[in-house]
Amino acid sequence: MLCSSAVLLTATACGGGGDSSSASGDGDDTITWWHNSNNEPGRGYYEQVAADFEEANPGTQVEVVAMAHEDMVDRLAAAFQSGDLPDVYMERGGGELADHVEAGLVQDLSDEVPDTIETLGGNVSGWQVDGQTYALPFSVGVVGFWYNTALFEQAGITEAPETMEDLYAAIDQLKAAGITPISVGAGDKWPAAHYWYYTALRACGQDVLEDAVTSLDFTDECFVQAGEVLAELLDTEPFNPGFLTTPAQEGASSASGLLATDQVAMELAGHWEPGVMQGLTDDGAGLGENTGWFAFPEIEGGAGDPEAQLGGGDAWAVSTGATDGSVDLVEYLLSDEVQTGFAENDMGLPTNPAATGAVSDPALAQLLEVRDASPYIQLYFDTAFGASIGGAMNDSIALLFADQATPQDIVDATMQAAELEK
Repeated sequence: MLCSSAVLLTATACGGGGDSSSASGDGDDTITWWHNSNNEPGRGYYEQVAADFEEANPGTQVEVVAMAHEDMVDRLAAAFQSGDLPDVYMERGGGELADHVEAGLVQDLSDEVPDTIETLGGNVSGWQVDGQTYALPFSVGVVGFWYNTALFEQAGITEAPETMEDLYAAIDQLKAAGITPISVGAGDKWPAAHYWYYTALRACGQDVLEDAVTSLDFTDECFVQAGEVLAELLDTEPFNPGFLTTPAQEGASSASGLLATDQVAMELAGHWEPGVMQGLTDDGAGLGENTGWFAFPEIEGGAGDPEAQLGGGDAWAVSTGATDGSVDLVEYLLSDEVQTGFAENDMGLPTNPAATGAVSDPALAQLLEVRDASPYIQLYFDTAFGASIGGAMNDSIALLFADQATPQDIVDATMQAAELEK
């Protein structure tokens, strides 16, 4: 979600799309659609959405490809390299989107769906490049700590942490009660990186972060301070055993699975977490009534607004040369009807105002309030700065988690990558 968007406002057969037959328009009416809702109820809901679209558009077929998030990211990266993209796919915006636009891989939707763009309002800003809209966001949310209220109560924690000192105290109480405090899927790197993103958001002022997106200047001391705060957290040893190789969301042993099955007390994750946890429990309920959420704590001496949030979202984009009807499918996915079902199934935080009242999960409803009240939402740094800088940043943060890098090393690695971009 980017360019002008460091600030936001955030078993089906796997066949690729965008092949030569689709691009040439020789009568192939199959639309390939990739998404990452590979657990129920999301997977089944999207199958029904595709069936409804086919019924309303005789002669058109939708090949729905559901996969785990990490698998989808890897496959999309390969597709962007080859230019053989699915017709409809998920765009995260920012520097990534700008790169795709420059490469001519994604369609400009500005003149295709003006009414939908108007309905979504400011939510589309993260998917605009030079004033043109290249994708339609279907879920925009913020990252925070999801926690098990029953385990907090068991440990004697009566209030959610508001400062880092509060968080350290909660970690001590959970350990004393024999409860693993936090799970993190550092094996996938980005869940670990979110910790540094947040400490940077708390340590750095909004003006510093916004300037860094365009200047690629990371010399402000707040970036080192962010790593120092994270190092203090790591010193408390709060994470699940084997966290360096733990996956983010795949299976019961993933970070999300550990939280969903009462094996840890909390996890730093985005608005997708309730839906992910539902797919990782036998009863399909996730944490159910024991689901709690609190914002990333304030840090002492930080210049960042404690009410600011880290976030982002996902949008539907249409690849260049996609099958006829692909834009219609994307527009349908943002309709009142589909977005309302999306909200009712707790699949994320809808962007269509007609659907916001349909969010049934109390924790997600809380996130909607936080999202809408936040004075500033910082786009995920790896998305904001693009693949090269973001990848170097994430790699160095992962090394800090492994005690193989220092706070200064994160800044140095990021600046070295930035120099190559200039």
